[in-house]
Amino acid sequence: MAASNTLNRLELSTPESAATDRYKRIAADPDALDRLLVDVFLESHPKPPREIWLDLDATDDPLHGHQEGRFFHGYYRCYCYLPLYIFCGEHLLCARLRPSNQDGSAGSVDELERIVVQIRARWPKTRIVIRGDAGFCREAIMAWCETHNVRYLLGLARNKRLQRALGKEIEEARAAHERTGQAARRFRDFQYKTRKSWSRERRVIGKAEYLPGKANPRFVVTNLTAREANAKRLYEQLYCARGDMENRIKEQQLGLFADRTSTATMRANQLRLYLSSFAYVLMHGLRRLGLAGTAHAKAQSSTIRVRLLKIGARIRITVRKVWLSFSEAYPYAEDIAHILGNLQRHPAWAAPG
Repeated sequence: MAASNTLNRLELSTPESAATDRYKRIAADPDALDRLLVDVFLESHPKPPREIWLDLDATDDPLHGHQEGRFFHGYYRCYCYLPLYIFCGEHLLCARLRPSNQDGSAGSVDELERIVVQIRARWPKTRIVIRGDAGFCREAIMAWCETHNVRYLLGLARNKRLQRALGKEIEEARAAHERTGQAARRFRDFQYKTRKSWSRERRVIGKAEYLPGKANPRFVVTNLTAREANAKRLYEQLYCARGDMENRIKEQQLGLFADRTSTATMRANQLRLYLSSFAYVLMHGLRRLGLAGTAHAKAQSSTIRVRLLKIGARIRITVRKVWLSFSEAYPYAEDIAHILGNLQRHPAWAAPG
């Protein structure tokens, strides 16, 4: 475990200073850290899956000082960074710190290309689908996916043309709502092209929903075919599943302090985000491998930390055993034993010595 002064030196060091400065002799390798996040994900699968979904999202990281890359963001109404996250299920693949004076999708193509190349080197037959909200519905992303045989399912911001295309379905949903008093939905599957920004027509799914007192149309664009998913399943089951990613981001920011980016430079703050990201990876690995079958199998990182890690214990090491002694009042001693048993049964377990 590194002490705080070692971490301080790591934040201050650069590859250039590591070669010349005695105090700053260690430096982080961002490329290696990026690769490691994907490698951990790949190693967690005993065999290649048939299909994986990569979820993209950007969020705000509020700032309260004068850090490098600090800008005011009109949507979030604060000075902040705008980190980009990419998850596959609960697996974190990318956490990239960015200034907030740019589009929310900025840099997404570069990150996707890096991750997809690394995945396909190990899993050449696995189908990859990316999913994101309307902030990632950009020609550059869709064109890259189409060129590299990657599927996509992205939110599409509504406009008057799209709403007119959904007019009949909205009226049907309104009539159903008035008849039953319940929210009503209808779907339409059609081809659409923007006047300027898109290079070609693409498949769009419109959800015509009528809620008490108002219409609520929503749209997604995809290169998945109707044979692969019909309109209703595509929206309700496949697109709406992306909401779980926001819980993963919230867990990392609130439970593992991903928003503690208070140092002066972007590079040092990116390092802090890496440390938080690998803390999340370790927590997820503990949940997946160690906590199965316990009351904490679905616990948040903050709960795991308080109940299972941030505790007092006496450790006694003998020739054959390591003894852990807890207070009689500690209620989770049996869970600790269960966790150790789960980890010892894992193929990667190696006994000390």
